[in-house]
Amino acid sequence: MGAGVIGETHARLITSLPEGSELVAVVDVEAERAGALSSKYGGEPMTDLKQACTRPDIDAVSICLPSGYHADAAITALEAGKHVIVEKPIDVTLAAADRLIDAEEQTGLTVAVISQRRFQHAPAFMHQAVADGRLGRITTGIAESAFWRSQEYYDSGGWRGTVALDGGGALMNQGIHVVDLLLWMLGEPVEVQAYSDRLAHERIEVEDTVAATVRFRSGAIGSIVATTSAYPGRPVRLSVYGDRGSAVIENDDLIAFETADEEPAGEASGTRSVADAHRDQYLDFIDAVRDGRPPSIGTRDARRALEVVLGIYESARTGGPVQLTGRD
Repeated sequence: MGAGVIGETHARLITSLPEGSELVAVVDVEAERAGALSSKYGGEPMTDLKQACTRPDIDAVSICLPSGYHADAAITALEAGKHVIVEKPIDVTLAAADRLIDAEEQTGLTVAVISQRRFQHAPAFMHQAVADGRLGRITTGIAESAFWRSQEYYDSGGWRGTVALDGGGALMNQGIHVVDLLLWMLGEPVEVQAYSDRLAHERIEVEDTVAATVRFRSGAIGSIVATTSAYPGRPVRLSVYGDRGSAVIENDDLIAFETADEEPAGEASGTRSVADAHRDQYLDFIDAVRDGRPPSIGTRDARRALEVVLGIYESARTGGPVQLTGRD
């Protein structure tokens, strides 16, 4: 696990799950941090993941570490016979992602990667509308992730803003959620072209601003903008356009939906917050383990999003287009 900010989010979430789910242990290399979190949410504080994974009362492990540790920690849990849920991104390199996928296949255990926005009503409605052909042929998708992160945010942890552990900046950490949604809507990406820079922060190795174009196998063209330099921050926005309709999401809400064949309407009523969607992804993971089925968001989905992010970084570095090949 991990007892940082995201670790606390997961601990709080686990304790909110239905009866039958229990937070058994909190693992952090810093004993004080593990103790503080366990005193708040329960579970035994521990400092060694391998030792924790020997416990027979642990069925699944939630990985909430800096991104560059995700795959190794998840593999440790899998090799000990535990199911795994991993925070996004799956890791920071494709080689690490592939090691995790190999371990998942070899053990036959369940691995889910957090991308909770797919569980919100508005994105789920948009995805179904695309799948049902209500927007016609999809031509364009625009993914915007305009956040603000202060210099103090990056200075607050030695791993923040590093290539080795963060893997990237505005796109890898904040923008990857909307990247995943764009891929969910538009399908298989085949090529990216991008620019990126560090424009508003110091003492970080990664970008705080990036813009990219993505070509999809279907012929559709996507646009991605991610930044942590947009004070005071704007809503996450996803737009999908087709030759028979359009749909636009801002944060939790479907703000526009119109087709040539229907009256204009906002049909994703009862939209669910990101926090509720996070809980729903946990429930989906638990059901997947119990039913022996793949989770709704698995390692291959997460690898695809990572490949797009890394392809964008490579394109920004070289100045040319980068072809995406997938795992197989």
